[in-house]
Amino acid sequence: LIQLFYPHHCLGCGDENLSIKALLCPFCFSALPRTQYVGLPNNPTERIFSGRLSIEQAYSEFYFQKESVIQHMLHQLKYNHKTNIGEYLGEMMGETMATTKGFAEIDAIVALPLNKAKEKKRGYNQSAFLAKGISSVLGKPVLENTIERIRHTETQTRKQREERWINVAYSFKVKNPALIEHKHVLLVDDVITTGASIESCGRCLLSVPGVKLSVASAAITI
Repeated sequence: LIQLFYPHHCLGCGDENLSIKALLCPFCFSALPRTQYVGLPNNPTERIFSGRLSIEQAYSEFYFQKESVIQHMLHQLKYNHKTNIGEYLGEMMGETMATTKGFAEIDAIVALPLNKAKEKKRGYNQSAFLAKGISSVLGKPVLENTIERIRHTETQTRKQREERWINVAYSFKVKNPALIEHKHVLLVDDVITTGASIESCGRCLLSVPGVKLSVASAAITI
């Protein structure tokens, strides 16, 4: 009866035989393209920021593949108000990070902010729900009013690396530096491609005295 009135299907294969809290059936869950990057020194996510941004560690939970379940899930999260997907993926990220000492020692979590106009139009910041899921596992606070995006930028989707950097340069401002002084901050994004937005935001966070920075994303393009 519940399935009749409130259909609940696997986001991967459409199977109805899954618990009400699960978003993927066991088969699709086990087939997710995990990177195994966490705790691996100089992994591909870290190398994106090498020589560009001073970070303690960085990792991405999944490979972003076209026409994949991960692409579908992130698209639903970003554009179709399926915010529960963000928390679901964030919890998986948190469980992975909890296995390493470096990520377990962070003090606070910050979601990569959207421009106010874009967030108002969309109704939410997708990265904030990833951060919420991570927080529920690691027990670290999400700081919501620490940094803001002060410039409206064009979509990054079709831009090359240099164009992406120019597009987001000087786009961020720390609102409450006292909240992060001398803390180890985890900066969270949904998908890392060139890392331009993370780099710009990260530099802004590192301008606050004593801040150490780590980076995590749900996915990385390959």
